[in-house]
Amino acid sequence: MKLVTYMKEDRQSLGLKTERGVLDVEAASALWPAEPGTPSTVMEAIRGGKRAIELLERLRVKAEQAADGAVWLREEDLEWGPSVTHPNKIICIGLNYRKHAEETGSPIPDHPILFNKFNNTLTANKRDVAIPGVTDKVDYEAELAVVIGSRAKYVTKESALDYVFGYSCVNDLSARDLQMRTSQWLTGKSCDDFSPLGPYLVTADEVGNPNDLEIRAYVNGEIRQQSNTADMIFHVDELVSYVSRYMTLEPGDILLTGTPEGVVMGYPPEKQVYLKPGDLVKIEIEGLGSLENRMTAEFSAEESIPSTVGGRNPE
Repeated sequence: MKLVTYMKEDRQSLGLKTERGVLDVEAASALWPAEPGTPSTVMEAIRGGKRAIELLERLRVKAEQAADGAVWLREEDLEWGPSVTHPNKIICIGLNYRKHAEETGSPIPDHPILFNKFNNTLTANKRDVAIPGVTDKVDYEAELAVVIGSRAKYVTKESALDYVFGYSCVNDLSARDLQMRTSQWLTGKSCDDFSPLGPYLVTADEVGNPNDLEIRAYVNGEIRQQSNTADMIFHVDELVSYVSRYMTLEPGDILLTGTPEGVVMGYPPEKQVYLKPGDLVKIEIEGLGSLENRMTAEFSAEESIPSTVGGRNPE
């Protein structure tokens, strides 16, 4: 199942992507009274787990059997929201693709390199991303996002994927000059809207093996990254198990699993051309759809930032 978050009357609402279109869960629930426990937001769906997905599937079947077209939306008409709206934690893995480590001249890590982002970095498909005025070296990073579905602590590698709700595309935008200015990467990774996430949250059962997915990044239509998650140094099951040793993972937590080779930082210095206003970045992962964001100039101090940007809205 592909879950969609979109803006409806200035609030985040839940949809289901189907062959017929995007099902408006709220509208469908009003026409065909939903069973108790049917989620109305993506966070409720994640916390509800398999039971919530079963209830959404029943609602979808009712809607597809009916003639009423009012519950169906077109993707091109949506104002998207992040595919996960309120994670408790965003944990990122650095240098987790062999060829990416090689292109940056870094040794292959013996253990996963962990850092974090915050909810202010979340934004959605088709949203503009303002390049901060404090940097001129913003880089793209196509990544597989892993969304936790149930509380995980000291889980084994063998059982780790049982704790995953689903997967999404993410662009781990990075200000390289800020990232490398100190030994801590935080400022270069946590600028506003530096984690576009979407377009869908695809349930784990539909994705299958997360360690064998094609992954690509394009800038203005030119392919820059082309790889497969099989090139990960630490695969998804290993990462979930490893992180759970150090912190309890909760439903809705997100793991960003690293990026393949082809980032700007990996080019020779004379060929490094970082993102600039007007650039369109597209991230594609097999089975997860395409995430697109256009880079813009930063808002001026006098301008107000739209309240619907990213994950900073009430649920």
